[in-house]
Amino acid sequence: MRKHLGSRKARSVLTMLVLLVGLSVVVSACGSSNKSSSSTSSGGGGSSTTAAAGDVTKCGTKPGVKATGTPIKLGAIVTKQPGTDFTDGAQMANAYFNCVNDNGGINGHPIKYKWYEEQTNPAQIAGFAHKLIQTDKVVGIVGGFSIIECAIDHKYWESLGIYEIDAGIAPDCYGTPNSAAPNMGPRYSSDGAVQGVVRAGANKIAFDQSNVPGTGYIAAGPTAVAKSLGVKIQQFKDNVPIQDANSVALKLVQAAGSNGAVVLNFTPPEALKILQAAQQQGLQDRVKAWGCSTPCNTDFVAKALGQQWDGKLLVNAELNVTDAPGPQSTLYRAVFNKYGSNVSGGLGSFSQMGFQMGQFVTQALESIKGSTYDIKTVNAAIKNLKGVKTDILCRPWYYGTAPLHIPNNVDWTTTPKNGKMVIKDGCIPIAAADPTIAQVRSIEQKNPSLTSPSTNLPPLGS
Repeated sequence: MRKHLGSRKARSVLTMLVLLVGLSVVVSACGSSNKSSSSTSSGGGGSSTTAAAGDVTKCGTKPGVKATGTPIKLGAIVTKQPGTDFTDGAQMANAYFNCVNDNGGINGHPIKYKWYEEQTNPAQIAGFAHKLIQTDKVVGIVGGFSIIECAIDHKYWESLGIYEIDAGIAPDCYGTPNSAAPNMGPRYSSDGAVQGVVRAGANKIAFDQSNVPGTGYIAAGPTAVAKSLGVKIQQFKDNVPIQDANSVALKLVQAAGSNGAVVLNFTPPEALKILQAAQQQGLQDRVKAWGCSTPCNTDFVAKALGQQWDGKLLVNAELNVTDAPGPQSTLYRAVFNKYGSNVSGGLGSFSQMGFQMGQFVTQALESIKGSTYDIKTVNAAIKNLKGVKTDILCRPWYYGTAPLHIPNNVDWTTTPKNGKMVIKDGCIPIAAADPTIAQVRSIEQKNPSLTSPSTNLPPLGS
């Protein structure tokens, strides 16, 4: 085991890593906490939804039979601090594990899940990583949703042979061999948003995001895509929480021009401030289109905006709309309703990511032959995931052997309609003008089994 952060040099390296990190959004303030969270029991009744309820017994192989064997321990590290709360992903993964445990578990073994809440402190995050392995004895890292965790810990995971499944923010979540996510992160989702508004006819883009370390990394993607499409782009950054949304909306509309578009890279509450300010000033029709990265793909935004924005806001959607009729989408809503009472953000992209991470690792665990669930067997099973088909993503998800992983690189475009987000454009590849996407496409072409629907894995709960 290597010592962590014991020297000035180590601190300096980690400080530099923080500055390289891209964060697409800053979530509304939810308080700061150092506490850890853990659960193996069933959740209480969650919020209701008018969508199809589904059958929660499909989480497992033995409907209604509680798992009572030796627990399989999994862990994660998640950002929770004033202004940034990504715990919905871990909470929804935990909800899915509770559903699995109530329906047979993994060959009778319940999943015991623990995550630590961090405050973007490199020493704290590295300490939590060591604690998960050395004290908590987890055998897999799944469900992490952190601003900088991938940058801090990926070499540690690699040294242990751990293949993390996370909902990434930092570039290391996508640019290293031991990390794979169900989402594509702020940079590539912003790429897709730029593509969406250009398809709508925009000839100039005003791109705005939260003013945090790493904005240059995020902005480089949309810049490359816009250039490849022959469209001018002007970059902006705004401090969050946004205090003067009227001024922000006005400057963006003026920069875009009547034939241009405004593209936002914020969480729903902050993006909504700008969009509503534009509406209040009569600015929503002063540009060709409005765009947003994945976090805006939520009915919360559609309902709050009202019908005046129907068809005018184009959202790059890394995941399907939450009321989609497919089997995984139906199960997602059912698990949320019965076990998701702690998912504060409700149905939306963040909880969908947690659900998918829970499904993926459960499928990996179910593929293990025999009864040994240790770091070696569990992570070998995770690494072997290929061609995992789910209706929540545009195409099969994969891990496999690769120098980097962006398995989700084909997305929908959604738009508000009558208070709900609906699909406007079908699954469209993120532009290979972004050099990392081009690298991923080359990897996939050389290894077609990665994206071909698998017939060798247990089916996802449906």
